[in-house]
Amino acid sequence: MNRRHYAIPLQQATLESPMLARLAALTRDSSERLKAIEGLIPPMLRPAVQAGPIEGGCWCLLVKSNAAAAKLRQLLPAFQAHLRRRGWEVDSIRLKIQS
Repeated sequence: MNRRHYAIPLQQATLESPMLARLAALTRDSSERLKAIEGLIPPMLRPAVQAGPIEGGCWCLLVKSNAAAAKLRQLLPAFQAHLRRRGWEVDSIRLKIQS
């Protein structure tokens, strides 16, 4: 069988692959969660936070420094409560410091 390899747009790839479609959906969901809590994050810390992976009821935030993570740890209960009010099932939020 002669198979030619060619590039396809990401949107087409996600439509053709259930695994990619699921990954794209989780990425969108994580970004939407971060957007939902953005107003609760102090303005000076917002650039230090990125949306991370979702694994079941646990959502991960990627943080650029230990100092930013220390402040965000204090805000995690408020983030969880806000997300639950908005309809997300969030059992826990984990912080991962990027190196």
